[in-house]
Amino acid sequence: MNKWPKVIYKEEGMREGMQIEDAEISVDDKVMLLDALSGTGLKNIVVGSFVSPKWTPQMTRIDEIVTRFTPKPGVTYTALALNSRGVERAKQYSPPLTIERDPYPRLNCHMCDVFVRRNTNRSQMQEMERWPQIVAQAQELNVTRVGIGTNASWGSNFLGEFPVDNLMTMLEKQHSMWDEVGIKVVSCSMGDPMSHCTPAKVEESIVRVKERWPEINHFRLHLHNGRNMAIASAYAAMRTLGPEDTLDLDGTIGGMGGCPYCGNGRATGMAPTEDLLHMMEDMGVETGVDIDKLIDCVWMAERVIGRDLYGHVSKAGPRPKRLEQLYNIDMPFVETIDQAKHFKRGPGAYEGGIYPYSEPISSPYRERLERGQPAFDPAGGEFPWKQDWFPAKE
Repeated sequence: MNKWPKVIYKEEGMREGMQIEDAEISVDDKVMLLDALSGTGLKNIVVGSFVSPKWTPQMTRIDEIVTRFTPKPGVTYTALALNSRGVERAKQYSPPLTIERDPYPRLNCHMCDVFVRRNTNRSQMQEMERWPQIVAQAQELNVTRVGIGTNASWGSNFLGEFPVDNLMTMLEKQHSMWDEVGIKVVSCSMGDPMSHCTPAKVEESIVRVKERWPEINHFRLHLHNGRNMAIASAYAAMRTLGPEDTLDLDGTIGGMGGCPYCGNGRATGMAPTEDLLHMMEDMGVETGVDIDKLIDCVWMAERVIGRDLYGHVSKAGPRPKRLEQLYNIDMPFVETIDQAKHFKRGPGAYEGGIYPYSEPISSPYRERLERGQPAFDPAGGEFPWKQDWFPAKE
């Protein structure tokens, strides 16, 4: 029986990733990467953002990208638009773009008033001023299901850590406004632009939300990875929720990305998509994504931006499980990242490496695998438990 929530994953590399990279990266390269991502099995891809080229020159040619890439059936393509002008620009390209709207009218605000000012040139107070308007509009439209949410949920590089008590109080205030008009809250979002998430805080936050409002069954987490906590925090969320819940997660190929407003630049990053989805597949969560093709996209992105990215599966490869994936037991030393890419490039990747062994390596366990047997028999079986050389006898 499935014990995990339904996970909806969104790939943000073309936006979160490219917005902090060199503005001179060509449209050709971006279109090439976007088309490659479309062929991996990813179902939700953000193609970029319709924002001011003055402050985000990396997105100056977004119009060319959305007219030149090749949409793949079954993939939802969206773009970020922070204001009505951006939304109108995006609508010109729908389809192939889907104009993304939060399915739940939401009261939301940043816990850090400094960050929201640096990021959107608005104040926390201005965010809160919109709450009554959002509630009134929901009433006019006879909306029956709504959301609450925060950003910079667990801390700020400018104000320090925020206890979960503070987060819960903010959510309580939002929830009370929906309660006053009798509209049911079913969704909660928590963002983390400055990489203050930890597994413990994410788990505590979700547990407390579920205990306080059991009817909330949709969670959205936007987790940055500047302190290498994003994947662990995503796992904590998945472990805390159940099959009756839906969890929206996002990340970027190679962990690329960053925020010019938070003080960490490219070090901000996000969960590397290939690492997170590889973990999920091992947990039994079907992603529908071809990890091998995803690794190709990471390598392509590294060539485009001119440096290595931050993920691990793209360097060491997925865990080899099938016989044809297992490494050559007699390979020479593998020392460099390039040599480690033999999992895709073959033995030529480590050709010429140091070979210190006086004779070829053999393994009775590997021989069993090659005969179609398991490496270990179950308890009570013969191998290796009852072999003459096994010291612990029954």
